Amino acid sequence: MTASFLWRRIWRHRVFYLFLLPGVVWFFIFSYVPLFGIQVAFRDYTFSGGFTGSPWAGLKYFQQFFDYYKSEEIIRNTIVISFLKLAIGFPMPILLAILLNEVHRLKFKKVVQTLSYLPYFVSWIVVVTLMQRLLSPYGGPLNELLSIAGIEPIQFLYNPNWFYQVIVGSEVWKNIGWNSIIYMAAIAGIDQQQYEAAKIDGASRFRQIWHVTLPGVRNIAIILFILSIGSLMSAGYEQLLLLSGPPTASIGSVLDVHVITSGIGEGRLSYAAAVGLFQSVIGLILILTVNRIARKVSDVSLF
Repeated sequence: MTASFLWRRIWRHRVFYLFLLPGVVWFFIFSYVPLFGIQVAFRDYTFSGGFTGSPWAGLKYFQQFFDYYKSEEIIRNTIVISFLKLAIGFPMPILLAILLNEVHRLKFKKVVQTLSYLPYFVSWIVVVTLMQRLLSPYGGPLNELLSIAGIEPIQFLYNPNWFYQVIVGSEVWKNIGWNSIIYMAAIAGIDQQQYEAAKIDGASRFRQIWHVTLPGVRNIAIILFILSIGSLMSAGYEQLLLLSGPPTASIGSVLDVHVITSGIGEGRLSYAAAVGLFQSVIGLILILTVNRIARKVSDVSLF
């Protein structure tokens, strides 16, 4: 493909490229230009010296993190929480999309969709406040129901025995509706003749879901799974910052919170940048590895 042919093709489809331009500009400004700041992780950064005037420190801050006596615990907690969110939270939107697709009452379907989408637009501060009211052992609705059933009140929040359930449950509740949108779009694009052929063959509704609906969303699910793997080293700082306390510190300390507290709370910007870069590099390696495996196994990949 010659350069002149490429430019003619771009000019012919210039309207579509104009629609694409704002997104490209946004990613360039907010995703690529900030990469210049990566060097902070390798410098003894000071505000007076700036990015280029601060002295080089090499791998000093990476070494500090790995020498930190809690580094292994923080990495382990991050992987465990992220893995639980992925293992439980990833298939839930697929299940919701399939269930909504089976609903034939349009009004009921719209109500369920709206209720499932709303939590996504609510900040974690509001969500945690709501959870504190609902799960409180002192007059909380859930514990009131448990007391009626003869069960002693349970301290759900900041309780090591219920920590993972609360974290994963709130994550699924908040994001399941929004994440199901893309699967519903994929299901809507499935050729209806496939369902009709399955009915003629005598397939039950479950068999139609298994042999038609799931294969129809398979490629989309693989792509989203690859992208989700990149977040395995990122458990989510805002949720963990609000739902973790001293009783759950041993299982709730994660890399995201450690980066925020070190960088903003303690002013150790170079150290925080080094830990954040470590997260990003591991995430990139995971995406490349899983993408390569997916390409070999299923012929579906990001690139």
